[in-house]
Amino acid sequence: MDQPTVGILHPGSMGAAVAACAATNAAEVLWCEAGRSSASAARAAQFCLTPVAELAELLDRSDIVISLCPPAAAEDLAHDVAGHRFTGVYVEANAISPERTQRIAALLEPEATVVDGGVVGSPPVGGKTPTLYLSGAVAATTRIEALFAGTATRTAVLGTKVGKASALKLAYASFQKTSRVLVALAIGMAREHGVEQELIEVASKRTNSYLSEPQYVAKTAARAWRWGPELEEAADALAAAGLPPETLRAAASTLARWHEVKDDGELTLTDALDRLAQP
Repeated sequence: MDQPTVGILHPGSMGAAVAACAATNAAEVLWCEAGRSSASAARAAQFCLTPVAELAELLDRSDIVISLCPPAAAEDLAHDVAGHRFTGVYVEANAISPERTQRIAALLEPEATVVDGGVVGSPPVGGKTPTLYLSGAVAATTRIEALFAGTATRTAVLGTKVGKASALKLAYASFQKTSRVLVALAIGMAREHGVEQELIEVASKRTNSYLSEPQYVAKTAARAWRWGPELEEAADALAAAGLPPETLRAAASTLARWHEVKDDGELTLTDALDRLAQP
C-alpha cells in the first residue's frame, strides 16, 4: 500500500508528537497554520510537520486526518471538516464521551470513514510509549495500525463499534485524573493542620500511592485547563450509563480553581495548594 498523506488537527503537545510518529510511515504529515498560535507553529517545526495555509488544503491533500484537540473543540472541528466533505479516514482521537464520538461519526459519514481513538499515556517523546486504542471498521483501523507500526505510539484495536476507544480512554482518565485531584485535597487538608509530612510517610508505605507523589500536584494544576473538560466528558459518559457523575463533576470544579496557571512549568507545590485554597 502506498504511504498515505496525513493531516493533524491540531499539533498540541500530544498531537504533534503523535503526528511525528505517523511521519515514519507516511508520505507527509500536514498541519494547518490558520488560527494557530506561535507555540503550535514551534511544535510543528520541532517535529518537522509540513504547514499548509488553510484547512481546505489539508483536507484535499490528506488520506488520513487525526483530530487531537481540547475536548470542547472536537465537535466544532468535525463540523468544519464535514463542511469540506472530507472523504478519507478521520481518526477522532479526542478525550470525549462515546456519545459525542458517535455524533461526530454520524456527521462525517458516509463521505468519510470515522475511527474512534483514545490515547492512554504521555506524549511519545523521551522514551514514552503511549497506546492509541482504536475502534471502527476493520479496513480503517488496519490502516491506522500500519501508520504507527514500529513507532513509539503503540496501537490496540478494541473492535468495530465506534465509541469503545473513547469509553476506555475516559474510564481510565476518570480514575487517574480524579485521583490526582484527591491527592491535592488530602495534602491541602493535612497542611492546614501541620501533618502533611506524616500523611506522605503513611502513603509511602503503600505501593504506588499517588499520595506519595506530592510533587505531582503542581503538574496537575498546570494541566487543569485540559483535565477539567476531560472529566466533564467522563461525567457525561457515567450519566449516560446510569452511574452517578457527581464525583467527576466535583473534581472538574476543583480543577477550575487552577485555570489561571495554564501550562505554568514553574509552579511549586506551595503555589498550587495556595491557589486551591482560594474561593
